[in-house]
Parts: sequence; structure tokens; C-alpha cells
Amino acid sequence: MLTSLSPHTRAVLQALCVTFLWSTSWVLIKIGLKDIPAVTFAGLRYSLAFLCLVPLVMRSDTAQAIRQLSRAEWRRLVTLGVVMIAVAQGAQYLALDHLPAVTLSLLLNFTTILVALLGIALLGEHPTWLQWGGIGLYLIGVLAYFYPAAIPSGQVIGLAFAALCLAGNALGTTLGRSINRAGVVSPLTVTAVSMGIGAAIMLTSGIAAQGLPALSLSACAIIAWLAVVNTAFAFTLWNHTQRTLSAVESSIINNTMMIQIAVLAWLFLDETISAQEIAGMVLAGVGSLIVQLHPR
Repeated sequence: MLTSLSPHTRAVLQALCVTFLWSTSWVLIKIGLKDIPAVTFAGLRYSLAFLCLVPLVMRSDTAQAIRQLSRAEWRRLVTLGVVMIAVAQGAQYLALDHLPAVTLSLLLNFTTILVALLGIALLGEHPTWLQWGGIGLYLIGVLAYFYPAAIPSGQVIGLAFAALCLAGNALGTTLGRSINRAGVVSPLTVTAVSMGIGAAIMLTSGIAAQGLPALSLSACAIIAWLAVVNTAFAFTLWNHTQRTLSAVESSIINNTMMIQIAVLAWLFLDETISAQEIAGMVLAGVGSLIVQLHPR
């Protein structure tokens, strides 16, 4: 059925699948942080995900492609690993350790504006006026959903980590789009190399600063699920979609996690959704759709 769709529509549906998996990650991360230090937790997740990709990377064609990477390509992949994995994901875990998930979700929704500006400056990808309108409508929906947003003054450290996560996400999304748009390096290679670099940095620094605690069976299960499904599989599919979707299109799809997290909480955690929140989600959803439906 997917083969009958246009490449852009397929990429949008695949990206939505990825964001759904990442939405479930937030709940699992908050549970895991009760027993596992933040950076060590992130390092374990991404290191295990990298190990899951190793057998695929060892295939002759992929291994040969990695050996043939130029120095410039290596620099870009290493930078992506540092920015998108070590900085952005490490900061996300630290922010979730100090902030409510709702507060962090609100702040990260402004990533799209920064990605749009970086896309113009670094990629030459200029959103149309219709897309800018969709972005504006999306942000109005976000503000309507969270209004009134109260952020306690005692959460300064968490806010600093959230700002670092936002910057890392924006730069990582832009750089990832630049690498994948060229179509020279396969999505699997992009994922494996960048994830290996980022995971090594997080795991080493996490164990050095926070130690490695004894892991319960439930903690091991959470790490395993996050690593195999929500990381190794999801990041590879995400890099594949970035061959087609522009940086701002990818970013705003990623931000629909706000809607998905709210719906998941309503379905599985018996959390209520007010009429104001529903209206905000509808506006944000329509804005996201407008960004994807611009004339191509």
C-alpha cells in the first residue's frame, strides 16, 4: 500500500511512526530515572542500540562503504554524533531529571523556529509563506495547549539543560538533513557511526561522573526496549526520512510528539484533556499538516 504513495507522503508517515515511538520514550525515561542516573541511563541506551546495529554494519557492503568514507564525511558524522546524540539526548535526560515532562515538551516545541532559520542560513531551504503560516498556527496551538504555563523559578538548572537540548536538536536536525539530503552515505551508516560516537561519550562521562548502579529487571527491560526499538530502529528510519523531508518539515513532525504524548496519557494513564487542550492540539495538528502540504 505504501508503494502507491508519493515519496514525500511515505516519508511523512514513516516520520510520524518514529515520533510515536519517541513519544513512548518519555514515559519510560521518567520511570527509569528513578533508579538510573541520567547520563549513565542515556549512555547505556545508546550504547546498546549501537551494538544492535553492529551486525548490520558488518555486512560487506556497509562495511565497505564505511571504509570508503572521506575525511570530510567522517568529520560530519562525528559532529552529528556529538551534537545530536551526546549533547541533545544527554541534555534531554538531564532536563527530564530536573523538569516535569510537560515543561520540557513546551520548551522543545520552539525548536522548529530555530531549525527554519538554520535551514535558510546553512541549507538554502526557504520555507514558503504557506509553511511559515503553518508554523505560526502550530505555535499558537502549542501556546493554547499549555496556557497558562507556570515554570517555577527553582528549576533554573533544568531550564539550562532544556536550552542545551533545544540547541542540540536544532543543530542536529539541520546537520542530519544536510548529510542525508546528499544521498551519498546510507541511513544505516549515518545512524551507526553517529550513534557510536555519541554513545561512547555519554557512557564514559556518565560512569565517570555518576557511576554504574545495580540494575533491576525492570530497568534492564526499559533500557533494552528503548535501545532496540526506540533508538536503533527509530533513528535509522528517521535518517531515511531526512533524505526526502526538509529540515523544517522533519522538525515540525518531531514536535507533534506533544499531541501524541497527551493522547497516550489519556488512553493509558487516565489523564484528562480539557477543551482548551483539545483546541490547542487541533490547531497544532492543522499547522503541522499545512507545513507538509505546501506545493512541491
